[in-house]
Amino acid sequence: MTVTLDAPCTPTLPAAPTGSPAAPVDRAVAPLLPVVGGDVAVPLVDGDTVRYANLDYAASSPALEAVAAHLTQALPYYSSVHRGAGFTSQVSTQLYESARRTVADFLGARADDVVVFTRNTTDALNLLANALPGHPGAGDVIFLDSEHHANLLPWQGRAHRCVPVSHTLAGTVERLADALRERPAALVAVTGSSNVTGEILPIARIAAIAHAHGARIVVDAAQLAPHRRIDMTALDVDYVAFSGHKIYAPFGAGALVGRRDWLDEATPYLAGGGAVREVGTERTEWAAAPQRHEGGTPNVLGAATLAAACRAIAALPAGALEAHEGQLRERLVTGLGRLPGVRLLQIWPDSTERIGVVTFVVTGHDSGRVAAYLSAEHGIGVRDGRFCAHPLLTRLGYGDGAIRASLGVGSSSDDVDRLVAAIEQLQVDGEGWDYALDHGRWAPTPDPRPAAPWLAEATGPADATDAAAGASPCGD
Repeated sequence: MTVTLDAPCTPTLPAAPTGSPAAPVDRAVAPLLPVVGGDVAVPLVDGDTVRYANLDYAASSPALEAVAAHLTQALPYYSSVHRGAGFTSQVSTQLYESARRTVADFLGARADDVVVFTRNTTDALNLLANALPGHPGAGDVIFLDSEHHANLLPWQGRAHRCVPVSHTLAGTVERLADALRERPAALVAVTGSSNVTGEILPIARIAAIAHAHGARIVVDAAQLAPHRRIDMTALDVDYVAFSGHKIYAPFGAGALVGRRDWLDEATPYLAGGGAVREVGTERTEWAAAPQRHEGGTPNVLGAATLAAACRAIAALPAGALEAHEGQLRERLVTGLGRLPGVRLLQIWPDSTERIGVVTFVVTGHDSGRVAAYLSAEHGIGVRDGRFCAHPLLTRLGYGDGAIRASLGVGSSSDDVDRLVAAIEQLQVDGEGWDYALDHGRWAPTPDPRPAAPWLAEATGPADATDAAAGASPCGD
């Protein structure tokens, strides 16, 4: 069953974030940790080059330099894991299995929780959807209409209820409670923080409500984990899913962490070698989790770099993440708030905790075209579109898309100031170049910027269809 959405709420300019330290806007803020590519120079359409201002951390974050160093150390020993007598196989196996402990510790998992390595958050949540109890009376899945597609689409193939968010955060939590009082559920699936507005949900409160009504809770922590420490035990959360590519680790690894029983009883997510105890031609005895759901050769380097990123973030002083991004977010919100015609998106006026994600629109300007302008004329990377959260953007009244600037440990006040200055220049002077739609995306025309010098050697001659071939038709 799907609940019909309420009428879209009107977005307003949010107040300055509370709960995180803020610095005066004239005080320089340096990166918190060094990232690979932090000083990369990119070409502009006028022939100049500038340091790339990466404000697209919420999509995929750059690798930490510490993670890249760990990879360089591990790569010569890369080999197939498990059952290998060779020295490199044993090293790789130790790297892979110790990564489970690191991830579990990073999330404050319970001693009997299991860590299953996946490709990303989407993969992890699909795995959990596959593991939901299927017997009569097991209950359905409840989720909000503000979710990223990763925490919405996997449940549509199951019995489910989509609860529309209220105009307040407190009211939204009460709606979840009402849905559970109305009919029991097996699982409540909720994001840790919105990938559109950065607003953080009260996870401990929602977990208590879910458990009081006999449901489990899974947290989509793709956005929350890189910005806030998560303690599954303290929060009393049953499952957490997150992605390496959001938390400064390359190679496409993620994890599902949580209670073992559903995972041990589920049909293997990927049937194949490594997921079995014994195989016959007609019958197979499957291994327990996590191996049960990790058929085939696993992503050893992905798991190793994910663990390295977790160690680096965990080693930061208490409060350092919150202080760094709180200062930068305040600077960005204040700067954009001074510009006429710039509107910032938020879901709830009573939300007080936010990560470093700021989404906005510029009145009179197409958001995709603004993003192209920022890249081509200022060397600034942002995200535009609907951010794989179509129902939420429709609810907020911006079904045609918006612009998202997102911060991370490699961000600085210079990045923020350049974005604010570029938007102001757009409003005062307009664009300095022509733009046209190319395969549904705005692009400078002509585009004289040279490609990275090594790209042609790595990929062969450029083909105009390459960029469009893998593009999503949904305008995410």
